[in-house]
Formats: sequence, structure tokens, C-alpha cells
Amino acid sequence: MIGADTIIQGVLLGGLYALFAAGLSLVFGIMRLVNLAHGDLIVLAAYLLLVVTTALGLGPFVALLVAAPAMFVIGWTLQRVVLNRVLGPDILPPLLVTFGLSVVLQNALLEGFTNDSRRLRAGPLETASVDLGVAMVGVMPLMTFASAVAVILALQWLFYRTELGRAFRATSDDPVTASLMGVKPASIFATATGIAMLVVTIAALFLGTRANFDPTIGPARLIYAFQAVIIGGLGSLWGTLAGGVIIGVAQTVGAAINPEWQILAGHIAFLAVLLIRPRGLFPRAVD
Repeated sequence: MIGADTIIQGVLLGGLYALFAAGLSLVFGIMRLVNLAHGDLIVLAAYLLLVVTTALGLGPFVALLVAAPAMFVIGWTLQRVVLNRVLGPDILPPLLVTFGLSVVLQNALLEGFTNDSRRLRAGPLETASVDLGVAMVGVMPLMTFASAVAVILALQWLFYRTELGRAFRATSDDPVTASLMGVKPASIFATATGIAMLVVTIAALFLGTRANFDPTIGPARLIYAFQAVIIGGLGSLWGTLAGGVIIGVAQTVGAAINPEWQILAGHIAFLAVLLIRPRGLFPRAVD
């Protein structure tokens, strides 16, 4: 029977998918870049957190303070050195380059960490739960959803309330005109990708503390992220959260009916939304 517990668990799972998708949505909204390596970058961040926790003896949440700046540098450098060279009206070069990056990351992680699954240990938080009255829910899923909301609020504030955000919007709308006004699109794009990698590290933290991970799971995370972004409407951050929740609820409802239907139910929900709203729930206005 599908009850309140199933729906609540789906909503909380949607918070994890929204974290997967928020960085992807940010990058696409600013530079129209479809990053096929996004899922593998999440896995890379999870392994970086694992290395930090193992080498320094830190908890995963403290390790985030070390790994996040490192991922920012990786994202900034990747965009500035590689991806800026292939941006343009033709979407094929970025797709090919990021696909190649995905293959390289997977194989590098396989060489460095083997195919054994790993996990980030969060101690008592892994099994802690709270009673919401209608259902008992885990503390980690609640923290995941709260983090997704906090990340989107922070990105909204950055995008619409800061000078950097104005540079993001100006460069997104017209990079040529923005460059004439003193904005450097190459640096803006690199900064945007660096910020996206900060979000990726937060997503990796909750991925690694809630489930096992290995070097090959990146493409599946990418699919969930893409679905959340497209359901919500390309470039819409709050839409991304809504998209993640829809996929999460669909998966938990599908699993409640038949455990084999969990993943299939999410894909069906994705297709159903596209049949009704081909441009997503909250599409950006057409330029």
C-alpha cells in the first residue's frame, strides 16, 4: 500500500537528485554547456572525500571543507583550459569532449581504486531517525533535502543579488556585449564551473554517506540529474528541485508496487511530464 511514508521518502530522495542536478543546471543556464562528465565528477568528488577522510582521519562533513575548494580548482581549471576552447554555436564539440572526459575519469578511478564499492562513514547519523508523526524518516535524508534547498537558495541569491550574478546573467544573455562592458566571459565561465563543482562535492558527500559508490556509477547519476533538469525546465534552479522530487516520488511509489519497478517508474514519470510540458515545468523565457 502506498502511504504517506512512501511519499515522504520519495520527496527526500528527490533532494539528493536535486543536488546531483543543481550544478548541471547552473552550468547549462550560464553557458549552454551539456556536461556528459557531470556524473563522473560527482563520483570523483566522492573519492576525493574518501581520500581526505582516510588520510587525515576526518569525518566526511569536515572533509567537505578540504575537498570542496579542491573541486572548485579542478572545475575552474577544466573550464578555463579545456571546455572554453570548445564552446560555441555547435553543441557537438562540448558533447564529444565531455564524453571523452567521462571515459578518462572512469578509467582513472578504476586504476586508482579498483572496482570495489566504497562508502563514506558518518557514524551514528547513518542510522539516526526522527518521528514526523506520519512517518519515521532518517536524519541523513532530511539533511540531504535541507542541503538541496539551502544550495538552491544560495545559488538564487548569488545569481540575482550579487555583482558576480549580474556578470553571469549578462554573459549568458550576450557574451559579446558583456565583454565590451569589461566582463571576461572566459573567467566567468570558469568561475561558474568552479561553483558547480562546489555543489557537486556536497552531492558527493550525501551520495557517499547514504550508499556505496564505485567508479562506474557516474552515468546513472548523470541520467537522474538530466531528468531533474529537463523536468524542471532548462536553467531553472527551483524547477530542478521540483524535477528531483518528481523522480524521487515516482521511484519510491514504483518500488512500493514492485521493487523491480523503481528505476522504470522514474523514467516513466520523466516521459509523462515531457508529454504534458515538453519544455519542462518552469522553462526560462525564450530570448
